Amino acid sequence: MDYTLIHYNVKAWEGRAYDYCMRNLQSLGFPVDGLAFDPDLVIRGLVIDKEKGNLVKADRFGYVKRAMHGTRMLSTQDVSEMYGRELVDLRKENRWEFLNTLFSVSEAVAYMQMVDRYDEGAISADICPPDYRGLYKAVGKALFRAHVEGQLKSEIMSKPELFVEPDPELPLALLDQKEAGKKLLLITNSDYHYTDKMMKHSFNRFLPNDMGWRDLFDMVIISARKPEFFQMSHPLYEVVTGEGLMRPCFKVLKGGLYSGGSAQMVENSLDIHGDEILYVGDHIYTDVSQSKVHQLWRTALICRELEEEYSALIHSRDHRATLIELINQKEVVGDLFNQLRLALQRRNTGRPAQTLAATNMDDQDLTESMQKLLVVMQRLDEKIAPMLEADGELFNKRWGFLSRAGLWDKSHLMRQIEKYADIYTSRVSNFLYYTPFMYFRSQEQTLAHDSYSYYQAQINGSAVDSTGAN
Repeated sequence: MDYTLIHYNVKAWEGRAYDYCMRNLQSLGFPVDGLAFDPDLVIRGLVIDKEKGNLVKADRFGYVKRAMHGTRMLSTQDVSEMYGRELVDLRKENRWEFLNTLFSVSEAVAYMQMVDRYDEGAISADICPPDYRGLYKAVGKALFRAHVEGQLKSEIMSKPELFVEPDPELPLALLDQKEAGKKLLLITNSDYHYTDKMMKHSFNRFLPNDMGWRDLFDMVIISARKPEFFQMSHPLYEVVTGEGLMRPCFKVLKGGLYSGGSAQMVENSLDIHGDEILYVGDHIYTDVSQSKVHQLWRTALICRELEEEYSALIHSRDHRATLIELINQKEVVGDLFNQLRLALQRRNTGRPAQTLAATNMDDQDLTESMQKLLVVMQRLDEKIAPMLEADGELFNKRWGFLSRAGLWDKSHLMRQIEKYADIYTSRVSNFLYYTPFMYFRSQEQTLAHDSYSYYQAQINGSAVDSTGAN
């Protein structure tokens, strides 16, 4: 439900979560005066380094490309010295914390601000353990309190219009699927009262006739306790009254409202298994990863930020085209410089030069040409460096694009999406652009040598099949 069927205004929702978190920290003695929620400080897909008090952006291999200590961005040299010999490894949960979802924004902002206060010596050892890992744990507990104590959700339920950004097309997209014979399930960790209030606000007014949100779903499971929902079995209860009263249950029925249970129970009750199910969610670990790893369900990831990123990419086309042209120029000049350098190296050992041009140059001409080429490359670097730094700033000035790490490579977030999500999109209502009978197929995956193979085939005047035979 959250950030999938219902999209929250991030500044409003996470801003209030941050406020409650800070109140709880202040009650424990943490210095929070003068701090305010800054949603632009972090983006989804970053990784918290709990050992060093840093927030990092890694590429698909785990190499750190950008980093921030507290709220201060680190220089390229600092990043290289700090992370040049290690990779981000999400399996080491005691050190790395991946920002899987937009719900992570408030926690990350609060933690990075507390790192600043810790470095200033404003946090005494009697408040929390004297290290960045202990500080992260304290912030996490304060935010957890904000969620479980109920004040935050009560405030949102009382004025949902301030926190929810409704999508009028979303109920219609689900209705198309249902009328096409698909079985729809809602599986959420939220409790009954919150789920009912949010879904009524976001769905009922956009449904035809007297339909309510419950009429869309063959089964609704609240308090599902994901990711454990996909890993093990919990007792199942049926919600039997509008006040949320429950009774133990051992069999599920169509149209029922239940609490707890397991993914295996869902499969058994519907008599469908594995890739017959498409599970749609926003959390890479709790939703997409665990449902695929444990149940082999098909998965769809919802990432609303893609809309803003796509717009930023469109508006950055001229900038990126100029940048790529400069890089290509540097490669040409650099290749010529390297040819001359190799020619000089071979000449010094009495071997023939690699190129005819270098063969006809005397030592002085060779050296002067190399010096001139070095000047050209330095001037190109002076243009390229600030443009690389600015690439992606239309999306986020600190971290650049969500899906990219540098100009050419994918971000660690994108690698996780590719690994665990069969498809991904910005919102569920995008399914309206296709029929409910659409079968989605992946695009052709190109390899680095594909363009070379095609080029060689054209030169040879023949096409090479997958076996290598003409």
